[in-house]
Amino acid sequence: MDRPKADHVTSSEREPVELTPAVIRRVEEGLAAARHPQVQQHTQTALENIAAIAREQSDFRVSGRFRRWLLRRFIRLLFRVAIEQPENIPPEPVVLVANHLSHLDPFLILASVPAHPYYYILGDARTLYNKRWKRWVVGKAGGVIPLERWWKEEMAVMERADRDRPDLKDLAEAINTDVPNGSSIKQMRQIDQAIQAILQRGDGIMLFPEGRLGNQEGQLHLPLKRGTVIYAMRSGVPIVPVAIAGTQTLYFRKRLTLRFGQPIPFEQQTRPKRADIDAAAEQVALALAELLDPNYHDPKGSKPLQDWLNQLFW
Repeated sequence: MDRPKADHVTSSEREPVELTPAVIRRVEEGLAAARHPQVQQHTQTALENIAAIAREQSDFRVSGRFRRWLLRRFIRLLFRVAIEQPENIPPEPVVLVANHLSHLDPFLILASVPAHPYYYILGDARTLYNKRWKRWVVGKAGGVIPLERWWKEEMAVMERADRDRPDLKDLAEAINTDVPNGSSIKQMRQIDQAIQAILQRGDGIMLFPEGRLGNQEGQLHLPLKRGTVIYAMRSGVPIVPVAIAGTQTLYFRKRLTLRFGQPIPFEQQTRPKRADIDAAAEQVALALAELLDPNYHDPKGSKPLQDWLNQLFW
């Protein structure tokens, strides 16, 4: 199988993290979010909903129409949105996979896709609940599968604190003590069961398979997380690739683009083999890379409310 072109991708999952003052501030903000009582409460409520879905019980969520209406009004008040090739979104349950440039991305997609099937967001709990407005919107709407895990920046802090940065030891110890590391087998099994139940009952899932925010428009970080294709293969549902452009840097009334690719079908496999998983992940990476524009550049000119909007969606 052909591999994605080099100018569309960067194989940088293990690239070192430079612990700049901005990165340290990001880690401190993440620690504060992990300690925040309302973040903890919203995460626990979402996990209880996921447990109910895993038991094939109903969970709390508002109607898809209301959620889309609310997010569409909010997003289109701030930005101009272009949707390309929307005919590639099938009416049946799918796994939507997209490149990831901003914490705006899941809200942008939910504001742009049809209300049915109802799409669940699989994403980092702290970035979904770290702002008051996010807690209000996401908490009221439901439809979230929260992941509790260490960030790559946090792991870098802990590694450097042990090696050559004694000034980071207090921060590293706080991360180790207060931030869930994502190693709970029970919780991951519950999430896996819930996702299968969601797809089987006719709803959809939204995933960002890079597992991190990108730092440049038009590029894709490889390898993609294997769970992306495993969910689709176990359920026998197609994957629809979505290319996002314009969200890496935000400003008022900026044009943001969603480009939908053709669905990638998968035959249902209860226990897919590793070789099939790797081949499917490569196929999805290629499809995403072909949708991305490696020559994308932000328009020149004034960028009103840039700092405020980027902070709002951080």
